[in-house]
This record gives sequence, structure tokens and C-alpha cells, in this order.
Amino acid sequence: MYEFVSGPLALSTFLIFFLGLVWRFIWYVKGLNWQADRVAYTQNARYGVRGALRSILCWLIPYGTHGWRYYSGFTALVFIFHFGLLITPVFLLGHNELLKQSWIGFGLPALPEALADALTIAVMVAALFILVRRIALPPVRILTTAYDILLLVIAVAPFFTGFMAYHQIGNYNFWLILHILCGEIMLIAIPFTKLSHFILFFMSRAQIGMDFGIKRGGMKSKGFPW
Repeated sequence: MYEFVSGPLALSTFLIFFLGLVWRFIWYVKGLNWQADRVAYTQNARYGVRGALRSILCWLIPYGTHGWRYYSGFTALVFIFHFGLLITPVFLLGHNELLKQSWIGFGLPALPEALADALTIAVMVAALFILVRRIALPPVRILTTAYDILLLVIAVAPFFTGFMAYHQIGNYNFWLILHILCGEIMLIAIPFTKLSHFILFFMSRAQIGMDFGIKRGGMKSKGFPW
């Protein structure tokens, strides 16, 4: 079972993941209203590019925008959650050892195991608070569906199962195989669900940044009204 989920199934998963991201990219670009925007974007490309880069950068910095500063506590949860969600799997020692042993033949620098463990716990705790917020706050609860909760579970499940396997709580082989399956489910879900903001965040922020940088005062001032 381990050989299958870590071999052929894993290769199929990564293929679906990357092809799915390409599809989402093409789908997003084709959905733009080129007739309405192409004149402004083409003639004022310099302001558009500057606006796009500034939009992405400001939203990647904690409290870098008015929106982040308005919900300061939630902003901290979001950045802790996403930082651990992205950094931990990529730089985990065990994952990089598997890469070195695979046909890829090399791995990335690895995080200290204690730090990776702390980030894993931080992701799970942040996810719990995000879930509580969705349930406790009426303005958020009314917009929350079972689909949203399921996506949160899909995102956190690889961390929970990996934590259980790493600390050998219960049956190690069970948690290891489940960890791999949960990771593969998450990768497949990313291109086809709301988790696609993994890539669409950058595209939508670039589009909005170009809009503000050209058509909403960006050519006349250095700041954006967000």
C-alpha cells in the first residue's frame, strides 16, 4: 500500500496538480474583459505593472494594507496559517529526503525538526481558531457552508496525520499512509476548489492593482484607496 500511494498515485497527483493549475491560469485570463480593459492596460502599461506589483507585495506583508490592519487579530491567524501551510511541507526534512531518494535526486534545505513541529502545531491551532470564528461570528457564519469547512479540513488533515505519524501516536504505518493520502487529496483539490487561491490570489491582486494603478487615481498619486 505504501509503495502505491508514494509511487504511482503520488506521480498522478502531482500531474493533476500542475495541469490543473495551468488550466486555472488559462481559465482566469480568458475570463478577463479584454475589450473593456485592453486600451488602458496597453497604453499605460508602466503604471499597470507598478500597481500590480505593489498590490501583490502589500497584501503579502502582514498589516501592509488597510484591510489587514482593520481585522488585526484575524490577520495574525491568516498569516500564521498560510505561512505554516506553505513553508512546512516544502522544507520538511522527511519530504526532502524522499525527494532525494526519488527520480528527482535532490532536495531543498530542511527546517530544524523542532521548528517544523512548532509550525505544524501553529497551523492546526490557527485553523481551529479560524473555524471557531466562522461559527461564532454571525456575519461570517451566515456565509459559511459545509463546503468551506470541508476545505479547511482538507488543508489541515495532512498536518494532523503527519504530526501523529512523526510522534508515532498509535499505528505508525496507518498514520503515514493516511498522511500521504491526505496530502494527495489536498494537492488534487487545489486547482478545482476555492483552494485555487494558491495561484488566483496573485492573479486577482495583480488585476486589481493594475485597475487602481491606472484607472482609479494611481497615475496621479502614490497611494491606493484601500
